[in-house]
Amino acid sequence: MAFGASTPTPQLGEVETLVVTSRVVACDGDGGALGHPRVWLRIVEKQTFCPYCSRLYVLDPLAQESSDSGH
Repeated sequence: MAFGASTPTPQLGEVETLVVTSRVVACDGDGGALGHPRVWLRIVEKQTFCPYCSRLYVLDPLAQESSDSGH
């Protein structure tokens, strides 16, 4: 799934998981005015989550190799 692509709304008890290719992602809750403030999240190891909406961002294992360049 491409970064920023819309995903189905999770059911109660489910965690929305997005696979991304970058260690830095932005999350705003995808609700327009009903979302939350945009926050920038950094994936240090393999994943991180949004403290507002609890979305889980998982770094694509294939992208990890090219993003470990130290920049």
